[in-house]
Amino acid sequence: MSRHFPALEPEYQALQERARALAERCLPHADRADESDSVDRDVLALLKESGLAAVQVPAKYGGEFESPDSLAVTVVREQLAAASSHLDSLFAMQGIGSYAIAVGGTEEIRQEWLPRVAQMDAIAALALTEPDVGSDLKALTTTIVEDGDDVIVSGTKSFITNGGDADYYCVLGKEDVDGRTGYSLVLVPADVRGVTTSRPYQIMAPHILGDIEFDGVRVPRSHRLGEPGRGFALVLATLATFRVSVAGAAIGTAQAALDDALAHTTRRKQFDTPLARLGPIPQMLAMSWTEIEMARAFTYQVARAAASDPRGSLDLSSMAKIGATEVAGRVVDRSVQMMGRFGLIRGARIERLYRAARPMRVYEGATEVLLDSLSKQLIKEHSQ
Repeated sequence: MSRHFPALEPEYQALQERARALAERCLPHADRADESDSVDRDVLALLKESGLAAVQVPAKYGGEFESPDSLAVTVVREQLAAASSHLDSLFAMQGIGSYAIAVGGTEEIRQEWLPRVAQMDAIAALALTEPDVGSDLKALTTTIVEDGDDVIVSGTKSFITNGGDADYYCVLGKEDVDGRTGYSLVLVPADVRGVTTSRPYQIMAPHILGDIEFDGVRVPRSHRLGEPGRGFALVLATLATFRVSVAGAAIGTAQAALDDALAHTTRRKQFDTPLARLGPIPQMLAMSWTEIEMARAFTYQVARAAASDPRGSLDLSSMAKIGATEVAGRVVDRSVQMMGRFGLIRGARIERLYRAARPMRVYEGATEVLLDSLSKQLIKEHSQ
């Protein structure tokens, strides 16, 4: 399937080709990597060699663009997710886990960490959720206390991507600022005293996830990201820049599933006729193609808008994320159905894609949570 709309500009087409080449090189490792809950060193080495992580870091610190480019990240994730969810996650987290540094870090912290992130010499992580706190981040219990030239971080973070393998965590915590409760972000290196990690669970599509305990962790005040009590602004800026890229990953997942279904149904015959020409299969194939192209066109347009105005495009990014991940769920499910018993074989790519597509509707904003937020915005605009 090569006729994708809208067409990409030459620089993004070149980036797409680099990402596709990396994806193909990682395919021999995908079965193993996608069942791992720790960093696969072969995949990491190939990602590092590709240099693609640099698209998520400002050029001043070793990146490829003046600032992280939402369309560039989206285009890359589309290709990587088609090959390996593990590869896609490793790539995506370099941006999600470093954007707050690029926007809110001191120059010293930027110089120390961002070149390493760009070169894959440091694995990034963003620590937001807690054992009892998910979508309602204002209910978090992790605390940040300033003590002289240091800040002290105490609390437990849960379901943290790259937890246990990251070189640092950007930690969101509650802080008293001038007698009022605020929420601050602090960079905590993984090797400082008081940081411990565990991996108490594995999800249906194995993923690098860990719980992180911060037991009175002390870091220099220079490790603050942004102003005290203003951490949510950096979290929202991160989401505004990278949420649309989840849609890119979902499109890549859906495209890979459709490619597998098309190959199977054109090759396999029943009653001397290819499955692709029998019963409901032609309509299922055509509807899947239609939905993918619709999602791709909207996602690319939103990613372009987010590249120039991230905060102003957050609602559209949420729409793209909802639409593309729901499409991926339907397309992958349809593809399994079209492939019949061959779509159920444990370890087949379509089976991996089926498991990988489901969490996309939950992480970085569950569909229902995002719909609730969008409905409130819609009603507010209508009432003005």
